[in-house]
Amino acid sequence: MRRPADLRPAFAAPLPLMPALAATAVLLTACGTEHAEAGRTDVRASASRDGTRTDDPGKDGVRITSLTLPPASPSPTRDSVSADELTTDSGASAAYEVTNDGTEAWTYSVVFTFVSGDGGAVANQTETVRDVGPGQTVRGTVRAGRLPPTAPRVTGAKVFQVTKVPAGEAPAGPDTCPASGIRVSADKGDAAMGLRVVGLHLDNCGKRAYTVEGYPLLQLLDDALRPVDGVRILHGSGGITTGAGPDERPRPITLNPGESATAALVWRNTTGFGTPVNVPYVRVRAKEGAEPVTVTPHLDLGTTGKLGVRPWEKAERRPCPDSTCQGSG
Repeated sequence: MRRPADLRPAFAAPLPLMPALAATAVLLTACGTEHAEAGRTDVRASASRDGTRTDDPGKDGVRITSLTLPPASPSPTRDSVSADELTTDSGASAAYEVTNDGTEAWTYSVVFTFVSGDGGAVANQTETVRDVGPGQTVRGTVRAGRLPPTAPRVTGAKVFQVTKVPAGEAPAGPDTCPASGIRVSADKGDAAMGLRVVGLHLDNCGKRAYTVEGYPLLQLLDDALRPVDGVRILHGSGGITTGAGPDERPRPITLNPGESATAALVWRNTTGFGTPVNVPYVRVRAKEGAEPVTVTPHLDLGTTGKLGVRPWEKAERRPCPDSTCQGSG
């Protein structure tokens, strides 16, 4: 069994677990929750409102090219600001570039960490850079965003984590609809007492009804997108936990345009004898014959050797904006 290197940030503060185990999921790119990893290269700049160029070696083809950091100013107090002003734009931003040195197009998901003078993480922001072709460099800017007045002053930034998937298998953005009319994605997760849940979402953004029955089809992939062997994929969560209620029976579900379904990946990160297994990527097909979509839930399976998957269930209908319901479905 291949045991890929652990790409998960070492933080994962437990969250309350939803009893229904429906579509909520684990951690990784939540803003402001990751901590700076020892040995990483910080990118620093002098306080200035003008972009200051940096000499950043980068990570996995992504590097920061310049920083814009506002000058230090006294922090407001609760007596001098209104409730709406208790969070303010930090004014800090980082220009970056993504370079694809490979032979196929990739979609990148990059976590940037803005840090304080002592190297501690102040804010995390995730940028998705789509369809970067072979030999292509794409540039952009990421902003630290709004911070509470008690937050330390931002003095630098770093590339914390880079994941990339083949452009043709990347989850569609929330404002786009694939030609199939079906959008598959994973959410950020839920974790409690070593139990993990990642929600899978299936949205019919097209113009025709779409029917699924049973369980999503999964292929576990390591950090080089190679199949991970030796992990049992169980139908239902009963083999993982008995505290979340009975599994729903699989049944046919027809999604009309604008309707959605959810499923869930359930596992424990218990570590016993052996080497822990971590699975950064999961290739998902909504059903047999469907186009694959590769999501990045970063499964920390410990030494359990198993992953539960719950069947598709119809979700409560949500409004579907016109701009996302124009697929050819």
